[in-house]
Amino acid sequence: MGRSAFYVLAAIPGISFVWLISQYNNVFSNTLPSPSLNIPWVPVLRLDLDFRMDQLSWILCLLVLGIGALVLAYCARYFKTNDAGLGGFGAQLLAFAGVMFGLVTADNFILLFIFWELTTVLSYLLIGYARTRIAARRAALQALIVTTFGGLAMLVGLIMLGETAGTYSISAVVAKAPELMAAVGSSRTVLDIGIALILVGAVTKSALLPFHFWLPGAMAAPTPVSAYLHAAAMVKAGIYLIARLAPGYSQTEYWQAMILVLGLGTMLLGGWRALRQHDLKLILAYGTVSQLGFLTLVVGLGGQEAAMAGLAMVLAHGLFKASLFLVVGIIDHQSGTRDIRELSGVFKSAPKLGVVALIGAASMAGLPPTAGFVAKEGVFQALLANAGHGPSSAVVGWLVVVGVVLGSALTFAYSARFMWGGFATKSKGMATAFKPVGWLFLAAPALLAMLTLAYAIVPSVVEGWIKPYSSQFPSYDPNGLHLLLWHGFTPALGLSAVVVVLGLALFLARARVEAWQAKVPSVVDAERGYRQSIVILDAVAIWVTGRTQRGSLFFYLVVILSTAIAAVLAVLILGDQQWSNNLYLVDPGSPFQIVAGAVIIIGAVAAARASKRFMAVLMVSVTGYGIALIFALQGAPDLALTQMLVETIILVAFVLAMRSLPAGLEERKSGSHKGLRMILGIGFGATMVVVGALAMGSRIHDPVSLSMPRMAYEGGGGLNVVNVTLVDIRAWDTFGEVSVLAIAATGIASLIFVRGRGMSLPRAETVETGSIGKLRSSLPAPTIKIAKKFSASTRNPWLVAGRTLAPERRSIIIEVVTRLVFHSIMVISVYLLLVGHNGTGGGFAGGLVAGLALTIRYLAGGRFELAEATRVSAGTLLGLGLAMAALTGLMPLFFGGEVFQSAIISFDWPIFGNIKFVTSTLFDIGVYLIVVGLVIDVLRSLGSEIDQHEESGMAGIELIEDDEPLEVGR
Repeated sequence: MGRSAFYVLAAIPGISFVWLISQYNNVFSNTLPSPSLNIPWVPVLRLDLDFRMDQLSWILCLLVLGIGALVLAYCARYFKTNDAGLGGFGAQLLAFAGVMFGLVTADNFILLFIFWELTTVLSYLLIGYARTRIAARRAALQALIVTTFGGLAMLVGLIMLGETAGTYSISAVVAKAPELMAAVGSSRTVLDIGIALILVGAVTKSALLPFHFWLPGAMAAPTPVSAYLHAAAMVKAGIYLIARLAPGYSQTEYWQAMILVLGLGTMLLGGWRALRQHDLKLILAYGTVSQLGFLTLVVGLGGQEAAMAGLAMVLAHGLFKASLFLVVGIIDHQSGTRDIRELSGVFKSAPKLGVVALIGAASMAGLPPTAGFVAKEGVFQALLANAGHGPSSAVVGWLVVVGVVLGSALTFAYSARFMWGGFATKSKGMATAFKPVGWLFLAAPALLAMLTLAYAIVPSVVEGWIKPYSSQFPSYDPNGLHLLLWHGFTPALGLSAVVVVLGLALFLARARVEAWQAKVPSVVDAERGYRQSIVILDAVAIWVTGRTQRGSLFFYLVVILSTAIAAVLAVLILGDQQWSNNLYLVDPGSPFQIVAGAVIIIGAVAAARASKRFMAVLMVSVTGYGIALIFALQGAPDLALTQMLVETIILVAFVLAMRSLPAGLEERKSGSHKGLRMILGIGFGATMVVVGALAMGSRIHDPVSLSMPRMAYEGGGGLNVVNVTLVDIRAWDTFGEVSVLAIAATGIASLIFVRGRGMSLPRAETVETGSIGKLRSSLPAPTIKIAKKFSASTRNPWLVAGRTLAPERRSIIIEVVTRLVFHSIMVISVYLLLVGHNGTGGGFAGGLVAGLALTIRYLAGGRFELAEATRVSAGTLLGLGLAMAALTGLMPLFFGGEVFQSAIISFDWPIFGNIKFVTSTLFDIGVYLIVVGLVIDVLRSLGSEIDQHEESGMAGIELIEDDEPLEVGR
């Protein structure tokens, strides 16, 4: 569908907006319950998926869903069909709408924090949409670091508040505010500090001082992102959190100071800096910073009048600021510039666009008849009431009034600058022509402008929405506050007149103001401070890394093992330990353990003393096979089989990788910290023995494993306790582990593949017979002749790609044996997969056996044989395996079950008789595919790729037979 797909995406928040309107009666009724949803998740941590739609959430959702739908629809005309990455961009923008909806409806602090951080991650992706532009990437990272810092501080505050209240339910914590506020001593201190830390999170998210700098930088994002995230949605998250807690906690120790100082300071600073910007988008960005400070101040002030006016301004700001950002996007799209020094005559070229912008700018400036005027009149009334009767002192109250008037004058001035710069006809004229604007492109900002006017015409509707929320606060105005377009000649109207006069004067003297601003030095530059902090952090990281990551394996092992030994010894010395009364060196019932133990010890000592890499790896594998033997002797065939297969695969991987390494272990010099190595090795081994012995003696309850056979049979439908545990009882653990396997395979591939592992390998028929791996031969001539005769056979070859290898590279015995055993091994692997639920085996063991079969094919026929044997790429197998495992976990939800719940299905088949099928077998098949994909990744990474590099290095070396006369110079 190209860019028109955005209309489909817009339908999702659009339909949700219709649903939101349909919930009006339930939300605002005094008798009907508000919409809510509770899904238990981690009860021990008091973490549930609690969602609740009250009046405050409903109001914020109007912006989140309504403007979200309009912005997505706007994207269908803003972007070009051939723009790169539109699919990912659309998905991320839609996901952001869903995450914001979750944030404002979450009724659990930890759940709110999860959504909070998801908005941070998604904003990072959306700001950095233009990945090839360094400015976009830098701005995205800056926004991520700043807001994550605030989010972590907020998390600490949320935990402090939740633990103090004894619940993480937001509605319950707000309801318990009178009780918590009455506390004294340490409890009250924890409460005050917790609220202050939560405000830090709100301040960073809403771009207040001293974290305001990230928002103008985020203008590197596409304009729809700026209109939605940085005007209507994401930056409102901090405002929402302040509004949510204000009814109960606006009188805590640090609340008023933080709200008043940071809010008023941000309003003045943002407005002042907006006056010197020449980019239309940056004028709006600094204006947004200013008005976020304004909103924070009013919403967090406390009092019924301030709450009413604050939420009224939140709605008005969302309407006009989103509209203006979308207008800027149209100007940029149609003219190719946002610079007010280059724009001229846009109003004449696009009068409809000019009218839409004029309505938005008038509302931003607080002029009638717009929503901004109605809300600002209410704000002035609330501030006057607070100055006269509010909890703050009269001096503070009047200082706030004066500061807001000055900030509003700046708002008027940069609103006028926006209209003049973007639409006025200037003497210079436009550098490029302005293209006509279609109605589909103009529809979203035009609709927002119409709503801005409708708000002003019937403000009583908005007042009815806000009234239930504002009634939670005490009232400081005897006459109360009502949202009206015309209050008469009141002090608030007088303040509005002062704002217009001051703002008009600032606009008319804009040249002098800009010149004066350029001369005033920046005393404190928060962005420069941020950059210097990052530089210092980098320097410290480099210093620490240089002294810890020294490239010495010996150093790393000394630190790790010494720490482990010291920690255990500290516990042994300080704690009261219980030793088991049933300790023995060798199991009396299994004397063959002595043989296995001797094999392990010999292998370990030989590995430590080996001078060749291959011998060291081989001896390490001997220790692994010895442990597999112990598992078998102790009656654990599944563990023994898996251990043996894993050791074999690891041995193959090591041997393949060692082809690129020197044969000898040069660093193993006699006397090089030999004594310390021995002490650490023996000490760590002894420590682990002691830990095991103490763990055996510390048990106070019956082992959980005693009930596992019954659970495996009755709940999992299988007799193999190990396999049922992996795919059913503890399927979550296994899913995490196979995910790690997929990540590990991807990591290996990323280190080896330069071109991408998804590329298909060349087929054998494209390669000349006997051309792969030619060497300067040291073989006797008869051997070469026999090999040539074997490779030149016209019969069906033993292996499909064997003919591609040079004759001296081929082994008749290995090829014949591979042809004989490959299919049998594959059948055994499938058998182990299917029988694992009731007998020894399972998806992991079966996948490893299949991997060994493919390894034999590769060793016999080379990289082209591997390509013939694995027509499906490793990445595809890993993806299919993970998808099957995930779907197996999700499917029970559609039948009323729980995640990873299995079902037992019995049926009769001809010949086979009664079949009992357990759905967790599908999960095991997913594990099988993942393991096979991992092995293929290893074989292609450490096998085929290294083969190809070696072949490239040998290109041009001719094969010289012993009986061929040498020429001079050859």
